[in-house]
Amino acid sequence: MPRVRLFAGARFFSTARKIAAAAACIVTAALVLAPSHSTRAQSQATSPPNGPVIPVGPQYDSTHVYLATADFDAFVKSFIATFGGTASQRTTYNVLSVPSSTQFQSVVSPGGVLSIFAFQTPIPYPFGSERTGYLVTNMDQAIKAARAAGADVIVEPFKDPIGLDAVIEWPGGLRMQLYWHFKSPTAPPLQTIPENRVYASADTVETFLHSFLSFSNGKILSEDAHADAAEIGRPNETFRRITLTSLFGNVRIFVTDGHLPYPFGREVTGYQATDFKSTLEKSKSSGAKILAGPLTLVDRDTAIVEFPGGYIAEIHDLTAPTSRPR
Repeated sequence: MPRVRLFAGARFFSTARKIAAAAACIVTAALVLAPSHSTRAQSQATSPPNGPVIPVGPQYDSTHVYLATADFDAFVKSFIATFGGTASQRTTYNVLSVPSSTQFQSVVSPGGVLSIFAFQTPIPYPFGSERTGYLVTNMDQAIKAARAAGADVIVEPFKDPIGLDAVIEWPGGLRMQLYWHFKSPTAPPLQTIPENRVYASADTVETFLHSFLSFSNGKILSEDAHADAAEIGRPNETFRRITLTSLFGNVRIFVTDGHLPYPFGREVTGYQATDFKSTLEKSKSSGAKILAGPLTLVDRDTAIVEFPGGYIAEIHDLTAPTSRPR
């Protein structure tokens, strides 16, 4: 049984990482897949925002990785060896609104940010069930906008030492953490934007799309009703795939029937590599295992990798569809 739990939450703080650890909050989500539907026009945008802009930027969104204490060092070393970046000092804090204790360390790489936790106590409910978290411009406005877009607030905003945190749930079950700081953090833009990889059912995907795009002021970059299902471990089949973007970052949605071979659906984040082959070699050399792939698709090379401690991630490059035959 893997010893890791995965979350995505925004926790990047430049020089104040030790304090930020006390505020790091948790986030996870699970959705599953669906049959093909008609394809929407590429670059379809949502309606103009009716209120303030809620997101800040993808450099403030981090995947939360939950490890056993014994796996901490090996994981951090392997991830940095694969993607580059730096790690903060490891500290121990209560990061929640109720009594608990966790070791915390952040990793900032050119292609994404991690918040790494090794809890010393049981994780209070519902933390551990949510995975995606974002920095927002104003917590009150964000909560109001989330509710208006159809989200449930499952953890009401609470104070931490440097700001406010909350957890919301979107139609279909995807949970994310929102956070806001008393003093605005500053972070440089990422070199490449990671993907939040969402597995959704046909029953809820349209409601999720409407809700999340309304909240994020995002747009649909592409939609393929007959994408190559080899991407999700089912070669010689097709499925519906949708790609979104917003100031929160990128989202790649897989609409399926939920019949997914391992490890598909276990990867929370996809990382774009500037040199795909070299990145995979670095991951293997540093102790990671390739669980699926490498696979060449019409728009990318892709593989799914498991790092020490059980964290599963997708790695890809991006290739223009016209430059490579299927």
